[in-house]
Amino acid sequence: MTITAPTSATDTLRIAVAQLNPTVGDVAGNLAKAREARADAHRHGADIVLFTELFIVGYPPEDLVLKPALIRSCLKAVNELAADTADGGPAVIIGYPRSDDGKRHNSVAVLDGGKLVTSRDKVDLPNYGEFDEKRVFDVGEMPGPVAIRGVRLGIPICEDIWGDLGVCETLAESGAEILLVPNGSPYYRGKVDVRHQVVLRQVIESGLPMVFANQVGGQDELVFDGASFAMNADKSLGFQMSQFEETVSIVTFKRQDDGTWRCKPGPMSVVPEGEEADYRACMLGLRDYVNKNGFRNVVLGLSGGIDSALCAALAVDALGEERVRTVMLPYRYTSESSFTDAEACARALGCHYDTVAIEEPVQGFLSALGEMFEGTDEGITEENLQSRARGVILMAISNKFGSMVVTTGNKSEMSVGYATLYGDMNGGFNPIKDLYKLQVYALSRWRNAHVPPGALGPSGEVIPVNIINKAPSAELRPDQTDQDSLPPYEVLDDILECLVEHEMGVEEIVARGHDIATVHRIEHLLYIAEYKRRQSAPGVKITRKNFGRDRRYPITNRYRDR
Repeated sequence: MTITAPTSATDTLRIAVAQLNPTVGDVAGNLAKAREARADAHRHGADIVLFTELFIVGYPPEDLVLKPALIRSCLKAVNELAADTADGGPAVIIGYPRSDDGKRHNSVAVLDGGKLVTSRDKVDLPNYGEFDEKRVFDVGEMPGPVAIRGVRLGIPICEDIWGDLGVCETLAESGAEILLVPNGSPYYRGKVDVRHQVVLRQVIESGLPMVFANQVGGQDELVFDGASFAMNADKSLGFQMSQFEETVSIVTFKRQDDGTWRCKPGPMSVVPEGEEADYRACMLGLRDYVNKNGFRNVVLGLSGGIDSALCAALAVDALGEERVRTVMLPYRYTSESSFTDAEACARALGCHYDTVAIEEPVQGFLSALGEMFEGTDEGITEENLQSRARGVILMAISNKFGSMVVTTGNKSEMSVGYATLYGDMNGGFNPIKDLYKLQVYALSRWRNAHVPPGALGPSGEVIPVNIINKAPSAELRPDQTDQDSLPPYEVLDDILECLVEHEMGVEEIVARGHDIATVHRIEHLLYIAEYKRRQSAPGVKITRKNFGRDRRYPITNRYRDR
């Protein structure tokens, strides 16, 4: 597509892409962050600062935008930022929730020359997976381009480039020369490649270069990983910003002889893959959940097992050793190796380590229930009392010292209910909730060999090899291992991924080589554990289908694939 440029148009456009970490509801704090970024961009000669989706309120605001007072405060903040642009510095494109004629819109404001020049509304409202925008926003009208610094810019908002409503084509047909896209695109494994493919499709269909600006930071279960980039009309990458890090990059677009625009080569950060990306997502999600909710420190039970060891490493990397307290909570079935391994892990990480025996609390419960339980056999009830005693102690420490309890169950356990309500499920946040057991092992091995950027923890082996190598066990009875109750994790995790991530039928799963009775049993356990998952702590989303936001199954459910 060839564009004939007006003779008065500029031939160079410098865009500051603000990949920042807003906090939902902190309108004043987000405004201050925007002002700081704009001032920095002004010093470096930028023409435009591009912020991300709903930046002023933070994304996703969910039902907060139903509050008229919040909408008013966001507009006030946008107008204050608009007034700053009277200084002759860069124009601003920033996301905010807009109210108009009784409707609410997910919008961007264009600020320049000391005023709010215009707004554009999101057309395609996502209503799948973690997104639920149709319940709080109204659909916007198909947008036209906006002239800034003599360049006609199209500003589709996030889902406007993911769907099939033709927003980008409409902008191209109405004269847009460059597409600038504010996004709130959360992480899941492999998401960067998915985004590149989405942008590639729109670049091909519109014939225009596109800048994809993405938010960074944790918001409850979601982690926004940044990784902003631009793609030229010839499908080449103009720049690639870093993942999981706040940064502002100024990139330059030049008008070519045929009137089209091209992004000059900008920063080309290497985007991490696999275990590194997952680890950094878990670390950032935990850090922001703790810090944005005002917790001074965290506490977790350190059992000598792999799950709690990985959570301890994540906590120290996210917050620093001085903000992490670990507690060994032994009972008569706790092995000597668990004592040794837990202490070695805490020592390697440098965090605080305590031991609080649970023999007396457990015996107290058993004594109190002795008359009622008389004549019954010991079993899972008594095992769960151990877990619940540990949960009570951790919550007491939390109450006394203001520490948030980090809970440590993995996705394999949460899937089949291999966890105790009001016991090991106690806690405020779970950084490994969306990691299957085999992924827990993979991340542990990766962390022993690497220190991720931004981590506050030490280098070297922080999770003792013995923890990684030994058979996993809840240690609630003599010589217990997880495989007493569950299939090997290689089998269990594959069946669960088929059921949870891909919604496969039993027949399809059996065709992969699994025993039909085992598949039926795992499916049954998955369904009956739904009530437990509804009461579990939030945790970082890593897969395409995490429990809670993505997979919403009824608790009361008699369906079985027979």
